[in-house]
This record gives sequence, structure tokens and C-alpha cells, in this order.
Amino acid sequence: MIDDVILHYDNLIDENNDPVNDPQPLKVYMDKWDGQAFIDSMQLDTNKTVLEIGVGTGRIAVKVALLCKAFIGIDVSPKTVERAKEHLSETKNVALVCDDFNTYNFDSKFDVIYSSLTFMHIEDKQSTINKVYNLLNSRGRFVLSIDKNQDKYIDLGTRKIAVYPDNPEVTERYLKASGFTTIKMFETELAYIFVSEK
Repeated sequence: MIDDVILHYDNLIDENNDPVNDPQPLKVYMDKWDGQAFIDSMQLDTNKTVLEIGVGTGRIAVKVALLCKAFIGIDVSPKTVERAKEHLSETKNVALVCDDFNTYNFDSKFDVIYSSLTFMHIEDKQSTINKVYNLLNSRGRFVLSIDKNQDKYIDLGTRKIAVYPDNPEVTERYLKASGFTTIKMFETELAYIFVSEK
């Protein structure tokens, strides 16, 4: 399953699909999952360390990395990580990792962890949220955007990959079971955004 996800996102790069370089109307569209309110919810400052799960080509990271002390992004797709390295090459506080978040051993904890448009690829969401909880410092913040779409596949016409749709009530239960306190949950046109604290 993870191989299909890697291949899908590697293929997007081969097809020159890179959201960092999207024209403005497409950037506005992508903000319907994780716009400025999503970033503001992280309460970033230059003393905080941040981890993004599913960094992709760096669409959100190019904004967030400028607002924190240290930024780490992780993604399973080698080609998207290479593209993210290009986009973030001038930002000195950035480290990017090509690996699976669920199996990677991090050597530090974080003040903020966030993820957008990634949890649909994760089957065992409770284990992932448990790991997020354990990787956060005390009073650390987890900001999660889940897609409202309930389709079980991403269908691009030329290829189709299976996903695990998210549900806001179930997501809230996972967060609570991990020990998180949900500070707020709000909706955008295309997503539910959870802001939780350890």
C-alpha cells in the first residue's frame, strides 16, 4: 500500500505537478484545506521546533519554516522530498527526511506537529496519533487537517490509489484516546481542522 502512495507522488513530480509553483487561483483552492487559519492555529514563534507529516514539495513548509526555530519535514516520496529541498534550500533551519513517519525514529521532540492532506493515506490512525502525542513536548500542539471527501480512492483517470477517508467524530475519539485535549475544531470548505494540545 505504501508503495502505491510513493509511486503516486513520485509520478506527480514526473508530471510536473508541484503545488509550490501553482498559479494563484490554484493556491487559493489548496488553501481550502489549510490556509492562513490553519497556520495561525500553530501559534508559531522563533523559539519553537516544528515537524510536518507529509511535507510533499513544501507547499506549507515554505511559509512555516520562516516562522519557527527549527523545521523538520518528513514524506515517503523521494521525488517530492527532493523537490522540497530545492524550494527550501535558502532556509537554513530546515531538515527534510524521506521515510515513513510511523516507522522513523526521531531523535528529538517538537513544540508543534502538523499535517494536512496526509492522514487519508494512513490506515492505523490511532497509532499515528499516539506517536504524534509522544513526540510532542509538554503543552505541545498538534494541528491536523482532514479531508471531507469520503471517496475510497484518489482517481486521476490514468491511475487510482486507495485511501482511508477520515471522519471528524472518529478523529476526535483518536485524539482523546491518545491524551490530547482538543482546543478547537473548525471547518473550511473542504476540510475539518483540529487544534489539539498535549
